[in-house]
Formats: sequence, C-alpha cells, structure tokens
Amino acid sequence: MDDTLHIIGGGMAGAEAAWQAAQAGVRVVLHEMRPAVGTFAHRTGHFAEMVCSNSFRSDDDEQNAVGLLHWEMRAAKGLIMQMATRHRLPAGGALAVDRDPFAAAVSEALLSHPLIRASYEEITELPEDGHWIVATGPLTSGTLAQSIREETGADSLAFFDAIAPIVYADSVDMSVAWMQSRYDKGETEEEQTAYMNCPMDRDQYYAFLDALLAADKTEFHENETAGYFDGCLPIEVMAERGRETLRFGPMKPVGLTNPHSEKKPYAVVQLRRDNKLGTLYNIVGFQTKMKYGAQTTVFKMIPGLENANFARLGGIHRNTFLNSPTLLDDQMRLKSRPNIRFAGQVTGVEGYVESAAMGLLAGRMAAAEILGRDLPPPPRDTAMGALMHHITGGAEAKTFQPMNVNFGLFPPIEAKGGRRGRKDRYKAYTDRAKQAFQEWLS
Repeated sequence: MDDTLHIIGGGMAGAEAAWQAAQAGVRVVLHEMRPAVGTFAHRTGHFAEMVCSNSFRSDDDEQNAVGLLHWEMRAAKGLIMQMATRHRLPAGGALAVDRDPFAAAVSEALLSHPLIRASYEEITELPEDGHWIVATGPLTSGTLAQSIREETGADSLAFFDAIAPIVYADSVDMSVAWMQSRYDKGETEEEQTAYMNCPMDRDQYYAFLDALLAADKTEFHENETAGYFDGCLPIEVMAERGRETLRFGPMKPVGLTNPHSEKKPYAVVQLRRDNKLGTLYNIVGFQTKMKYGAQTTVFKMIPGLENANFARLGGIHRNTFLNSPTLLDDQMRLKSRPNIRFAGQVTGVEGYVESAAMGLLAGRMAAAEILGRDLPPPPRDTAMGALMHHITGGAEAKTFQPMNVNFGLFPPIEAKGGRRGRKDRYKAYTDRAKQAFQEWLS
C-alpha cells in the first residue's frame, strides 16, 4: 500500500489533518473540489474558508470547554489555531478572526509545505485502497454522499445549518446604535469596537417579532427533515418557541448601557465585528431561513439598521453527518473499510473548532499508522478525548445528534470537601485536562 495519505476536503478538518500528518513526516495529497466545483456557501477557493460566523467562540481555557479545546490545539501546534491567533479581531473574550486573510494564510502554509500537494477535483466515490481521510464537512457532494450511504447501509442523518447576515458598518445609524462589549469586557480601545448594539423598546420588539414570524421562509423539499441543531437555530425558529425567547437569548439586554438614553432597552440586537478593517459586522444569533426580500424588510425594522446595506444575507443549507457511534472505531476509521477515516462535521461534531480538532486527531492517527506507530485516543479527561469518545461510542446511536464540546461530555470531577461551585468545578476540569493532554502528547 502506498504510504501517501489522501484527504478529501480542504475545510477546517481537512486542512488541520493535512498539516498534522505532514508535520509528522507523511506525504499528503489534499483533494478539494473548489473552485472547480463550487457550493452556494463558499466564495473562494481557499482552504479553511469560514462560511458562517467568523468566531471560534470563547478563548477562555479555564472556564470554557471550547477555550480548553483551543488550548489543546495550540499545545499540539495546530495550524488552525496558529492562524486564528495571528489574524484575530477584537471580540471581548471570544476568538474572532479576519476571515479572508485567515483562510489565505492557512492555504499558503499548506501549499508551501514540501510534503503537501493539492489536487483540485471532485472525489465521487469512497476509494477502495490507500490511506484516506474523508473531511468533506456539512456540504458533502451528492455523489460522494451516495457512495457513503451505499457503503454504510444506512441513511444519512441531516439537519439544517443557517447563516447570519453581514452588514456594512458605515450604513449603521450610530446616533441610535452604540459600541460596547457585554459587561464591558472590551478593555482596549480596539476591543471596545468589537460589538455594535441596537436597542429596542417594548413596542419595537413585539412589532419586530410579529414581522419575523409572518415573513416568507425557505420551504423544505420533500423528505427533508427540519431537525435543527440547537446551537445554530434560525432566529424565527427561536421566536416560534415563545414571545420572550429572543429577549432571553440573542436579544438579551443585560450587561449593556445605552449612552443615547437613560431608559433601559427592552431588547438589544448585537452586531459583532467581522473583519479587521471594522467595515463589516454580522448580526449575532440571527441565522435565518427567511427569503432574501423578507430579510431586508424585517431586519431594517431594527433601530439603527433602517438604512443598512447588507454585504451578505442569511441562508440555510442541508448538513449531512454519519451516525458515527455505529460506524467508526476508536481510531475514527470506518469499521467496514478501515483504510478510510472520517473527520470534521461529517462525523457529527458541530463548530469550526470541533471540526478542526477532529481533523487534528485523524491526521495524527493516520500518520502514526502509516509510520508503524501506535497512537491511542487522547484521554476522555481532555476536550479532544471527550468529544472523540462522544462520536465513536459515547452517544446513543438511536438519538445521535451533532454536538459542540461541553463539560457534560467529560467524566465527572470528584468533589472534595463538599459540592464545588461551577467556577471551581470548571477550573478543575481544565486543570485535569491540561495535565492529561500534555501526557498524551509526550
């Protein structure tokens, strides 16, 4: 068998897998169908293009599970975290990046590596032999998805992932909106421009809610199931759950003070800086399946956005993933064809960071196998280990759904001297994980 590792898909998982394997000394061919075959969500041919949010979420590695995952990826010298840190934007405690320079930098690093070669074509069938990683993400092409279905003998599961709109900053009325991070987490002058805030009074909120619920929506095709992942619910689906849901979700007014009025806002729409120039802001939590015409009408009801110009409107797409607990072993290999590993969102993890982390593991494990070494999975006490265990056996196969990393996936912490508070408990999780991950790395 050829000792070259072939990776299908140049998203977060595929890019990280290629980097890890090449850094271990293995030759890699990275197969990417873009730009020859495009998707509705991608705009460029870059690897690791961010098509939804520009945020890798919390960077707090002591109190947040995804922040801990950042730490582990940095400890493993992950390419995605290196470039995210290099191209980060002010976003309070979150790791947000300037998306186009970030993707360009990832692409340059991969294409300049002496052991990595890119091949731009669509792979339509699961390969019979060789070493392969399938990291095709949520937009796996129809022909390859059909080949996977034929091999696994099971229907693909699916949910719908929604994209939030992006607004040009200079079209926001700053006599109404204001700059402030929630709870004033922005410390530097640059960080204080991380978020714009648009206030609503009670009447404006309910008028907006009614228009949102009445707007024309994208219809689902026959046999499609509207099974949304709760971490990325369309704004109108959240609104359908109750008239106060948005006020306690993405439109919560807490931790913010309107400098234009002494009256406390009833609800607040936040916009997060989306590029380093500060010319683009995305509407936080406003993923949507409204039709384009309805979006412009409804979103311009938001105070401060009456004359907004949109760099991108929201959208919605089908996201397919494997029932991984039944199909993959603890090395992320397809049980029926162990020369093939899967990584990224197609395995049933959700989020940029989680996808890249599973790519990191798949790349390292594939490289170890090619080099004749044994690499056990990371301990379940670690963020990577907990997430990997979830998709390869820790979840109920009958009810398996995509999952972000969270402390609920970790083995419980033994309480010493009574019940711990949440802050102490989370710190104990991260301390334990860091020690275990360092031992695994060595």
